[in-house]
Amino acid sequence: MTTTQDYVVHGAGLGLRRALMGPLADQPPAQLDFLEVAPENWIGIGGARAKKFRAFTEAYPFVSHGLSLSLGGPAPLDETFLRQVRDFLDTHGVRYYSEHLSYCGDDGTLYDLLPIPFTEEAVDYVSTRIARAQDILGRRIAVENVSCYATPGAQMSEIDFVCAVLERADCDLLLDVNNIYVNSVNFGYDPIEFLDAIPGHRIAYCHIAGHHEEGPGLCVDTHGADVIDPVWDLLDKAYARFGVFPTLLERDFNLPPLPELLGEVDQIKVIQARHQPRVAAVGT
Repeated sequence: MTTTQDYVVHGAGLGLRRALMGPLADQPPAQLDFLEVAPENWIGIGGARAKKFRAFTEAYPFVSHGLSLSLGGPAPLDETFLRQVRDFLDTHGVRYYSEHLSYCGDDGTLYDLLPIPFTEEAVDYVSTRIARAQDILGRRIAVENVSCYATPGAQMSEIDFVCAVLERADCDLLLDVNNIYVNSVNFGYDPIEFLDAIPGHRIAYCHIAGHHEEGPGLCVDTHGADVIDPVWDLLDKAYARFGVFPTLLERDFNLPPLPELLGEVDQIKVIQARHQPRVAAVGT
């Protein structure tokens, strides 16, 4: 017996940036099914900004994507921050929390994604920290496959590392199809083979974004450009492989006029309409 796979959100979403709040409030777009924010940008915010944010969380389903937990970092896990995140999620009814499968510093935060070595030792280390984060938050989280430009000390492939962490931590995956494409160019692997090896039942939702082509064989994940056709094609193949899952457009800077941005959200919906929902086996 099978049933349609349930998700915490559905359809197509957009990363909520403060520059977008005015235009989105003035003309709420019908095609937006959910929004995403970084908790770090909103924890502790009060006054008029807090009221504006509350208006959005009351109008839309929300997920959140962290920037600074540093799951793979050498510094102790910031449990005080995790409790702040838990309160933020509860206060605003945010449906899900995700973070990067990376680290961003030691005694301090760089807000840059540094690659975790692809080793068995690192699998054990980061999985333990993810499990602890889930315990403090009182909910499952997803970790995102990240773009990177070097793989120091690697003893296994990226996909084997990602799959091992997901299994050992028993957490979900925030699938980023642009990061798969970027890394496939930078490290010369087949993005379809990477996609095929993903445990589809662990996909919580998906990111798609633009990047910068620095030169032959080097792409930089920027979230500051339009999504290119090969990345749209990879999303289409992911739906064909796993069924439709919630997908969010990330755009952090060089923001175009809102109608152009929503055109890319529409493109997500066009591709989703070509495919069936993901199904999951259930007990009889």
